[in-house]
Amino acid sequence: MTYKFKIGDSKVLESREALDGTMIRRRRVTSDGKHRFTTYERIEMPQLMVKKRSGEHESFDRDKLVTSIRRSVGKFLNSDLAVEEVVEKAMEVLYSYGTDIVTSEQIGEAVLEVLSETNEVAYVRYSSVFRKFKTLDEFEEIIRKQREKRQEIKK
Repeated sequence: MTYKFKIGDSKVLESREALDGTMIRRRRVTSDGKHRFTTYERIEMPQLMVKKRSGEHESFDRDKLVTSIRRSVGKFLNSDLAVEEVVEKAMEVLYSYGTDIVTSEQIGEAVLEVLSETNEVAYVRYSSVFRKFKTLDEFEEIIRKQREKRQEIKK
């Protein structure tokens, strides 16, 4: 669908934070008052570079991470918004390292850290893909560790 107006030709009706304060949602109206629409603004962080296992570097691709999470966890995250929240929290972990170069292992571990707190089944599924499980023992071990962690939290 193509629109014949520009975002600059609009007024902001309402602004509010979305996704834990990492984005601003703005409801807008065109200057002629005929069209309403929503924009989302995200604080631009420095571009992360990913050091691959091969030693090569590439720009961090948020969409690639979203796709890998969706493929790994299937329907265990209820919505696209839930996936976005996992990605946002994982990004916070990555930026907390204080460097602009992260490894693919650090990215996977950051996602696992978030999933371990939000959805246990998604955590196990992502773990199995990220860590390339080959035996049932590996599944049993990760489940045992997750149960122990849950018990520690309850104490």
